[in-house]
Amino acid sequence: MYLKVLAWPRIYKRLVVVAVDITLAFIATWFAFSLRLDVFHRPVGLQWAVYFLTPFLAVPIFVKFGLYRAIFRYTGQAALISTVKAIAVYGLVLLAILLSTQWPMVPRSLGVLQPLLFLILVGASRAIARFWLAGLTLAAGNKSGRLLIFGAGTAGVQTAAAVSMERQLKLVGFVDDDSHKVGRSINGVPVWASQDLPSLVTRYEVTDLLLAMPNATRERRKQIIASLSKLPVHVRTLPSMADLASGKVSVKDIHELDIDDLLGRTPVPPKADLLACDLRGQVVMVTGAGGSIGGELTRNIVLQSPKQLVLLDHNEFGLYAIHQELEALCQSHHLSVELVPLLGSVTNAEQMQAVCISYQPATVYHAAAYKHVPLVESNPGVGVINNVFGTLNVARAAQASGVKRFVLVSTDKAVRPTNVMGATKRMAELVLQALAEESKITGNSKTCFSMVRFGNVLGSSGSVVPLFRQQLEGGGPITLTHKEVTRYFMTIPEAAQLVLQAGAMGQGGDVFVLDMGEPVKIMDLAQRMVQLSGLTVKDSAYPEGDIEIAVVGLRPGEKLYEELLIGENPEPTEHPRIMKAHEDFLEWPQLSEHLHELKLAAQGDDLVVMKAIFQRLVHGYGSSP
Repeated sequence: MYLKVLAWPRIYKRLVVVAVDITLAFIATWFAFSLRLDVFHRPVGLQWAVYFLTPFLAVPIFVKFGLYRAIFRYTGQAALISTVKAIAVYGLVLLAILLSTQWPMVPRSLGVLQPLLFLILVGASRAIARFWLAGLTLAAGNKSGRLLIFGAGTAGVQTAAAVSMERQLKLVGFVDDDSHKVGRSINGVPVWASQDLPSLVTRYEVTDLLLAMPNATRERRKQIIASLSKLPVHVRTLPSMADLASGKVSVKDIHELDIDDLLGRTPVPPKADLLACDLRGQVVMVTGAGGSIGGELTRNIVLQSPKQLVLLDHNEFGLYAIHQELEALCQSHHLSVELVPLLGSVTNAEQMQAVCISYQPATVYHAAAYKHVPLVESNPGVGVINNVFGTLNVARAAQASGVKRFVLVSTDKAVRPTNVMGATKRMAELVLQALAEESKITGNSKTCFSMVRFGNVLGSSGSVVPLFRQQLEGGGPITLTHKEVTRYFMTIPEAAQLVLQAGAMGQGGDVFVLDMGEPVKIMDLAQRMVQLSGLTVKDSAYPEGDIEIAVVGLRPGEKLYEELLIGENPEPTEHPRIMKAHEDFLEWPQLSEHLHELKLAAQGDDLVVMKAIFQRLVHGYGSSP
């Protein structure tokens, strides 16, 4: 029936509420007379005037305080406070009228007693309507799951209220680290200690757990998640406090665990002077601006208030999307940055020359590259032209137009690569190292070349994490290339900020390496994602499990593990997570001869010659894992 009531026109609902309030005013008046006179009251004489006066006063005051605009099934503390204020005003007016008129057989104390009874009745009616219309009484036995909320703070309490409206989960209780909250209750819901979590899951048959700790450090979140990994519950989370700045939480804010909750670490705050160096008030260009890293670079750059930001990408949709996002970012932060979206390819040397001459960028971040290992392995000629000669085209254009800083976004796959993609990225590094050395010798160029090398970024295009999540949602299996494969991981925002800071420290020919932390075993990652989804791994030891992890074998050119350094003893820098590597390279006259040969091979898609050149120039290159 409550669904039919919810479907009524709003005017019908308001008329019903007004009728209920009028009835309650009569009932409160009758109770007040009966209690005051100590008899079951039968009104006589001017006592009837009080019966008709109370609703005549109450309804206009309630309208004034907006009590008939409230949606009862969503009412809370704010609506209760408005009700108390409205009845307080009503009580003062009623008391003033009774004191001034002094009607016979009407006690003056009725002006205090009747509003108090009226408040109780109106408050009770609102509470009953809220619970009934929200369907809680009907749905209590139909919950699809049982929920614990980890965090009894503001976000947790707001989430509990939001969850109660949805009828999808039954809230069992809160769990919290704060000993002052443990043993108490919030709106009738108990708060337990976090160390009791395993027993609570078993005792109350908990199916879902929500992390409602937007202010917790990433280390604390990782500790909690690690402690939950063996429990048969589906773990989800709320976004950070920055995303909940409105102070209101709804069910739509609840989402699956971000992978940086599992693997990430607390980023070192960026050094403001390094982050803004060569950016504020300058013309900056980012190639590959529509990609994962390029896009994050532009988001960080635009916040440093450059004069102009040139966005270059050959992908129309990616370029359109980042341009729209940056326009909105500039508007929200009141930034007057001129954004210039340019469709183009770094393989077009003439276009790169024209772009650099036209816009005269002071700094160029070169993030345009083909980076998907199997695809480049299947298309080696295209990969070489884009990654090696695209870098050379942009670098030469930068030199010709007087660019001050040129920063190449590189990869850990450039270290002793077993695939064409990694070899092309190391060749791109060799190009910049040779150009930097040539500039030092001849003094003909003022461009400072540097490169920043790091591992996998969480959530980037081609990342394993979105693939695993998609396979989980489809019921499995999760496909893994090898049981022992390991990778370094870093969040996209941290990687982008470190790239900007490393580029600012470049002196010419520097190879910067980012501290990626400890490598992660991908099998462990897959198992944790299954477990934290409330599912079990299906294997020979547990054939009744939910999700199988299938080992499909290494892909062409794939390595079991990645490295960040070719040489040894990296040099520390002023930033604790940025190191400087010392890598051997060829001088430009010698390298240019090999590049000419490589270009001819790439244009003819001659894989044998390309691999032969890689084996001569790229330290540790091998075509087999």
